Order: sequence, then C-alpha cells, then structure tokens
Amino acid sequence: MRSKDIASVGECMLELSGTGDGTWRLGYAGDTFNTLWTLRALADSDAATDYVSAFGDDPFSEQQIAFFKENGIGIADSPRLRNARPGLYAITLDGAERSFTYWRNDAAARQLASDASALSASLAGRALVYFSGITLAILDADARRTLLAALVDARSSGTLTAFDPNYRPRLWASGDDARNAFDMALAISDIALPSFSDEQSLYGDEDPQVTVKRLTAAGVGEAVVKDGEKPALVLDPSGSSVVDGISVEAIDTTGAGDSFNGAYLAARLRGESPIHAAKRAHRVAAAVIQVRGALAPYEALRAAFNQD
Repeated sequence: MRSKDIASVGECMLELSGTGDGTWRLGYAGDTFNTLWTLRALADSDAATDYVSAFGDDPFSEQQIAFFKENGIGIADSPRLRNARPGLYAITLDGAERSFTYWRNDAAARQLASDASALSASLAGRALVYFSGITLAILDADARRTLLAALVDARSSGTLTAFDPNYRPRLWASGDDARNAFDMALAISDIALPSFSDEQSLYGDEDPQVTVKRLTAAGVGEAVVKDGEKPALVLDPSGSSVVDGISVEAIDTTGAGDSFNGAYLAARLRGESPIHAAKRAHRVAAAVIQVRGALAPYEALRAAFNQD
C-alpha cells in the first residue's frame, strides 16, 4: 500500500458568497473538504489526496470535480449519480462572523455510501482517512453503518482514522442520536479532533479536561480539544498537555478549525509529535482567519505551517 495516500469523506457544497456590490461569487467548501484542502497543501507531492463523496451529473458537479482536479484532489471511486446535484449554501457576513443558509436536503453527497464496494475501494490502502460528525449527520442509519464498516475494514489494514465530531444540532433529530453516532465513530477512531464549544453543547462538558477524560474512556488514544484562539488540550499516550493558541485580528473565521485539523494531521503523518503538530496547526489556523473564505491559498498554508 502507498503509505502517504489520504482520503476525506463527506459533503463539499456549492458556496455563494456576497461580493458587496449585489453580485455573488461561486466557490466550493465543506468541513471535510476544507480539511483535505489543507492536507493537500501540506502533504508530500506524491501523496494521492481524494475526496470521497457522491456527485451528480449536472454542470455544477462537473465544475466542482474539475476544481478538485485543478488543485490536485481526486474523487477515487465516488459514485456519479444520475439526476443528482450538489448541496448549496449562501453566506451573510457580520464583521468576521458568518451565518449560513442551506439548500442540501437532496444533495448527492447523502448517497456517498450507496455503493458499499466502491466506498471500500475508495478508502482502501490509505495512510489516513478523515471524517466528521457532519459526514455522519447527512447519512441515514443504514448508510452510516455502511460507512463505519468501511472505516473498520480500512483501519484493520493499517489505515489511520481521524474524526472531528463537529456537532451541528440542526442536522440531527436529537442530541441522543448525535451522541450515539459519535460514540460509534470514536470507537473506531485513532485521532479525535473536537472543538470544545461543540462538546460543551452536546455533552455538557465543563472544561476541556472533562472532554479529554470522556474521550479516553471511549478508547481514544490521541486527541486535540480545540478552543478557538485559546490553548488547545492535547492528549497522547504520555498524558495531556496544553498548547497555547495564537491571537490575531480575524477577517473571516470560516474554516479555522478545519484548517487546524488538516495541519495537525499533516504534521502527524510526517512523524512529528502531537504537541509540535498542534503548534503548527495553531499557526495555520491563525493564517486562515486572516483571509476571506474557507480555502486559503496553498502558498499561505505552507508558509504558516513551515514558520519556526
């Protein structure tokens, strides 16, 4: 197996963002795609990076896949579905904080596990597979089980699995449903990358130490509990450590946590320690919030990652 190859599983949506003059700009984004974007920027040039999802046969899907290809990202064996289309969201901005309006109920990505054999083939032989709570939320119960089974198979062959719960209440029927799904995901994850605000909302955690204790009890051996520009709490087999954040003036906070995840995982794939990886990840996230949009240029990501 090629030990450098990476896959990320989930939904990449069409993004409409206002330009300020009454027109809209079309882009592409989604939590797991944002993370893969950072990984692609920072991974070795000969590492294959694939976004595993499901795509339509409409012009927007064609353009989306072409955008991936232009930036070194493939789609592996992801299904192409007749008469399907991507999900869409529009952004409104209040200072540096964004709000979102979604149209995604019939998005093709909800069928990413419709072909179990294709999904398994897409994940096989990877150094790393990344997925999130949003990945799980867009799937029905049967499809969720299909995805988790494919992840178990990949992991049994030596693939590292990384999971960010990324809890979004509106995507779940109830908190219990989300907790049950996350418990199953954590049980098959080598690395967990939660944000404390999400964990506090879903589990009532009083502080990041409580989150780490719960993750340890779930069998997770490595984790980073992110908390914006505040220190991150890093868990590895030697115990837990605090890694200071970086405070900068934000222009746009979109994608900060996703880019943190991508930089952290890129550093870990290079063999760096969790603490060193978290330091690099903070630098990358700080750079991302100083540009507009979730996808910072590859050059900016590399410059922040390699800053000593």
